[in-house]
Amino acid sequence: MENATVETPKQQAHRLLDTLPEDATWERLVYTLEVRADIEAGLADVAAGRVVSQEEVRRQFGLPE
Repeated sequence: MENATVETPKQQAHRLLDTLPEDATWERLVYTLEVRADIEAGLADVAAGRVVSQEEVRRQFGLPE
């Protein structure tokens, strides 16, 4: 089995920022990092079981199914 190298958040950020166009604005840069952080937080919630079904959300907010 190979040793999997785990990237640090800093390494991941470097790699992500390298995908942006050279003329990306500061706003785009910050937005890109925020979206990635939100996705990572969501994935951590899923892994920890901190989720509810769409049906439960609709029920809690009184929305039609």
